[in-house]
Amino acid sequence: MIKRYMIMLKSTGISPYIWAILSILPFYFIFQLSSTIEITIGIILTVLFFICYRFAFFSKGWTVYVWTILLIAISVSSASLFNYIYFAFYIAYLNGNIKDRIAFLVLYIIHLVTTTVAINLNIVLQEPMFIKQLPIVIIVWIGVILLPFTIRSRKQMGQLEEKLEDANKRISELVKHEERQRIARDLHDTLGQKLSLIGLKSDLARKLINKDPEQASSELIDVQHTARTALNEVRKMVSEMRGVKLKDEMIRVEQILEAAQIEFNGIRDVSVSNIPPLTENILSMCLKEAINNVVRHSKATSCYISIEQKRKEIVIIVKDNGIGTVDNDSFVKGHGLIGMKERLEFVNGTLDININEGTTLIVRVPHAVKHTVKEGLS
Repeated sequence: MIKRYMIMLKSTGISPYIWAILSILPFYFIFQLSSTIEITIGIILTVLFFICYRFAFFSKGWTVYVWTILLIAISVSSASLFNYIYFAFYIAYLNGNIKDRIAFLVLYIIHLVTTTVAINLNIVLQEPMFIKQLPIVIIVWIGVILLPFTIRSRKQMGQLEEKLEDANKRISELVKHEERQRIARDLHDTLGQKLSLIGLKSDLARKLINKDPEQASSELIDVQHTARTALNEVRKMVSEMRGVKLKDEMIRVEQILEAAQIEFNGIRDVSVSNIPPLTENILSMCLKEAINNVVRHSKATSCYISIEQKRKEIVIIVKDNGIGTVDNDSFVKGHGLIGMKERLEFVNGTLDININEGTTLIVRVPHAVKHTVKEGLS
């Protein structure tokens, strides 16, 4: 029980205590009145205020105007009868939770004007109790001005964060869907043809086993070779599906370039932090594809690689001194660039190509953030 209380206190701060004091405080002012009739009227107004406030906070449409104006009338009456101005805090908080912009502005202006008039009237009349609490009254007046906009701004920010969270969820679902489709395509392209070939050669070997044993044996050897090739390709697919770290990919890139007798230039120690696993995995696959293009198509003798994590984005640059066969037309012809571009689109990334004494590929992926949100009034 104590643990739950501490968690609630941590999330709400001292706000509940402030509202509790403001709820009890009017009775102190009421019992300072001289006559029983005034005390009775004060108690009725206070109880009526909290009942109306309950309905106003959950009202919608035109009823928001009715309940809020009624609350303003009670607040002004309380300020005039027993010098209690603090109901204005409640109304300011209520105004900040109104979603409709026009209703918010209209009720904000009405509340500010009536509260200002009530304060000035009490000052002019030189009410002793009101004059004593004048510094706090000024704070209340400032709260009436600023609190509604603060609450409204926080609510609007929450709504934007909620939309961002929903968008991130949809992107996540799209990524999963695209990944399933990619796996299906890869399985079909990798295993479909080879399994069909295994089936055909197995049938042929079965027919030849009595007529031509040597040919049947040769066909079975092809079946075995095809099966091993398919198994290796499946293992490769599975390894690509696992999360790949940029640091680990850089080690493999160096090994590939060394085997291809291409000089490696750039920073070997990759240092990135606080990026989602999906983003890092996509960047690793793009880096791998870019290096494969350098090795297979560029005829380069050196390759420069740069991975930089900036404040708003991560930038990967792969530059070779090759013959520059990869350009924007290669998105149609192949070179794996289409796959790179499609992967990057899922994380709002971009792929640029520059041809100048070789080919330069520039990959940019912005940082992403997720939040949660609350709702306000209509």
